[in-house]
Amino acid sequence: MPKFYARRRLGFLAAFTGLIASAGLFNGPAASAALPTPVSAATARTYLASLTVATEDRTGYDRDLFPHWITQSGTCNTRETILKRDGTNVVTDSSCAATSGSWYSPYDGATWSASSDVDIDHLVPLAEAWDSGADSWTTSRRQSFANDLTRPQLLAVTDNVNQSKGDQDPATWMPSRSAYRCTYVRAWVQVKYYYDLSVDSAEKSALQGYLANC
Repeated sequence: MPKFYARRRLGFLAAFTGLIASAGLFNGPAASAALPTPVSAATARTYLASLTVATEDRTGYDRDLFPHWITQSGTCNTRETILKRDGTNVVTDSSCAATSGSWYSPYDGATWSASSDVDIDHLVPLAEAWDSGADSWTTSRRQSFANDLTRPQLLAVTDNVNQSKGDQDPATWMPSRSAYRCTYVRAWVQVKYYYDLSVDSAEKSALQGYLANC
């Protein structure tokens, strides 16, 4: 094929691809969160059945009792590590701050191009953990919980969605994107089971209901 026609063909293909993309025919988020895969629904149901049911008690709670965003590697703290893990094409500066990238929030289906629009959610909130048994932990264990990269506990999500969630459990708050709810409750139960945290009766009932549909 002559070079002139080859260039024209490549130009046409590029333009056609751009047209399809702008028309929204390529479905799916620009980036997808990389939460460690939680246990199966069947395993979560088994874990849930073994958790202690107890009334929550927030006496003495202070967020500072859970040292968070500690250094994970080099100049990168926990927040920056999750932003890199959960984002696509993330570029960082010398201090590990994200200067560009794309982040998809599985809670609400929104995609963001500024890290300032993204919070790192503690899937099981710190206050919820305190209510459920973390009040008796050492500071070291609370620090491990607040910076856990191994369990499905930390996730980059839309900032105002995370703020609306606050410290609520699944009895009063769930992701608006229903397709993510099964993942959410499986992760919730796994984290509570691993850290030997209790559940209250309303929380357990809600978890049972969601897991029944997984």
